[in-house]
Amino acid sequence: MAAVHVEQLRNQAVEDLEVEIVERKGKGHPDTLIDGAAEAVSIALSNYYLKEYGAVLHHNVDKGLLVGGRSNPRFGGGEVVEPIYICVAGRATSFVTKDGKVDPVPIGRITVSAIRDFLNNTMRFLEPESNVLIDYRIKQGSTDLMSLFDKSTEFPRSNDTSVGVGYAPLTPTEQIVMQVERYLNSSKTKKELPELGEDIKVMGVRNNRKIGLTVASASISHLMPDRSHYENVFQETKSRVEDLVSRITDLNVNVSLNAGDDYSKNVFYLTVTGTSAESGDDGNTGRGNRGNGLIAPMRQYSMEAAAGKNPVNHTGKLFNVLAQRAAERIHREVSGVRDVYVRLLSRIGNPINIPELASAALVLEDGKSVSSSQGDVEGIVSDELSRITELTPKILAGSVSLYY
Repeated sequence: MAAVHVEQLRNQAVEDLEVEIVERKGKGHPDTLIDGAAEAVSIALSNYYLKEYGAVLHHNVDKGLLVGGRSNPRFGGGEVVEPIYICVAGRATSFVTKDGKVDPVPIGRITVSAIRDFLNNTMRFLEPESNVLIDYRIKQGSTDLMSLFDKSTEFPRSNDTSVGVGYAPLTPTEQIVMQVERYLNSSKTKKELPELGEDIKVMGVRNNRKIGLTVASASISHLMPDRSHYENVFQETKSRVEDLVSRITDLNVNVSLNAGDDYSKNVFYLTVTGTSAESGDDGNTGRGNRGNGLIAPMRQYSMEAAAGKNPVNHTGKLFNVLAQRAAERIHREVSGVRDVYVRLLSRIGNPINIPELASAALVLEDGKSVSSSQGDVEGIVSDELSRITELTPKILAGSVSLYY
């Protein structure tokens, strides 16, 4: 097991900074949709490999592009004129020698079906068959990376040199941004306010004890009969958001909803399908939320796109999940820790439980020292690394946060 480096950060906890910026892209945002599409393909391939060959075989399908379409939304109706284009690219085991014969893997069928099912399960009014053109560019994996899938060892060998970072706890601003999007995209809210689309982006900026919250929410045009109805729905939405944040924090929060609207010029955030992807906004894998579901530029984090990477030995996925779990445990179990960052670096070819670097950085309460925390922190990180293979079935079950 690799030694765990522990250090104290002398800077302020993020909660104490004068300025803080936090963003979350909702499940219908183009960047979130393409992350979801890539991850859906990885899970579908993994399940196929397990069923047919008894093991998850080499694949990485973490390159994805969503090109926005064109639509004509209007109060009471509208139509998608030009479909959204989604393409997932990468590498995958495309044929397997089985019983002395070459057995082709139906990569195309698996990919298209997985993306279509994902969209159907995510978007209420987007019709994948008519509103989306699904494509793929997935080639056979390289021999050197496929060789790293060695099932004879207890721990797989890393197929990349990658960085994973996690942090805890969330600040009040981060909690507000997270909970507002979750609330607006919850099944309960959608039943009560079905006019709200799934493409919801929340941007929070805190300046000392004042928070400005900008919420962009797509609307469903055929459920908005006229301007008056639109105004009523979003006034109700704003009131609900204000009530929600008042129960989360005592900070002064100013909510701005659909700031791009201009009623005097008849400009409204109308969509046919509930996502801006229908009318020109595009998406790219890895450009959306980090592994904990937020984009927080005041934090340390990895730019790795976790979605679409294989869940067996790609540390660009596994280390981001593990680092977040370890950080949350450290904050929960080690007293005196205000902020904690866990940083993991793999080396290609090394067993995944032995990182090139395992590091934890702590912002401590006054009067606390690294020496009083070091043993517990080392123990938590080492324990999580020793159980890293337990993450694979959790990822395949969809019970681990990767991008949303």
